[in-house]
Amino acid sequence: MTLDRNTTVGAFVLGGVALAVAAAVMFGNFSLFSRSVAAVVVFQDSIAGLSVGAPVTFRGVPIGSVTGISIKYQPSTNTAYIPVRVRLEVARTIIANVGSPDAAFDVEDLVKRGLRAQLQTQSFVTGQAQIDLDFDPRSPEDMHPGIANLPEIPTRASAFQKAREQLQDLPLRELAGNANNALKALTELADGLEKTLPAVLESLKVTSDRSGDTMQAATGAIKTLQARLEPVLANLDSTLTKVNTLAVTGNQQLNQRGADLHTLLSNANQAVTQARDVLNEAKDFGSSRAATRQNVDSLLRDLAAAAASLRGFTADIEQNPQLLLTGRGTSK
Repeated sequence: MTLDRNTTVGAFVLGGVALAVAAAVMFGNFSLFSRSVAAVVVFQDSIAGLSVGAPVTFRGVPIGSVTGISIKYQPSTNTAYIPVRVRLEVARTIIANVGSPDAAFDVEDLVKRGLRAQLQTQSFVTGQAQIDLDFDPRSPEDMHPGIANLPEIPTRASAFQKAREQLQDLPLRELAGNANNALKALTELADGLEKTLPAVLESLKVTSDRSGDTMQAATGAIKTLQARLEPVLANLDSTLTKVNTLAVTGNQQLNQRGADLHTLLSNANQAVTQARDVLNEAKDFGSSRAATRQNVDSLLRDLAAAAASLRGFTADIEQNPQLLLTGRGTSK
């Protein structure tokens, strides 16, 4: 009876151990039946949230897990390093155009091609972290020989670390001092405005009232001037109309007198021509008719004088046509 009881207990214990191993193999990070590659990632900053068993991903795809975390301190440089050992499953990382499965994940070669590790937050709620791998040839290849005997994957700064480094580079104290000085200046300005602003507002109110009175006075003056100018403008319009009419009438009279003058000159020219003809006929008289000849000569002299007077009058009219209207007595 005792033997059967011990046998039952032993079988139960063996079954529990078998179930635990099976669960660890199926749901855990153990790879008893798959080949893996070990590597190390060396951190110098805080790795808060990263623990053994944390996943290792490549752009979010799980390819391994963290197997160990330790601390290496170098007294000569007073520097502490945190080497994190990782195990990468070869079966999940197949490189195209490579014939041998053994070359599926050559850490050293991939590091030369730009493979870098980065610490990322896995959950903001729990604060758990993970290691994510990616290619970034522009990131420097900072290696730490002598820290571990495994192939090392260089790290690159995360977005949070870059932001923290940029914040550390900022002159926060100087900025805070400048902000404090600016705040003091604003406070002094506000105090000064509080003291002087009422007087300024009162002055602006008085100036506005005076400006309104000046505008009203100017408006009244403009209206008065407009009322006084309206009769003057009406008289001026009437005068300009009369002057225009007079100018038109004078132009018409000048044109008419010019036609009369032309007729007069034509008649005078004919008279002079006839006088010349008479003179030529008078030359044929003999000396016996001296008295007649003297009369003819006297007539010719009178005609010549009349012709000279007409020529002079014609010349004066051509130079100053207004003589037809005003006469010689008013001309200057």
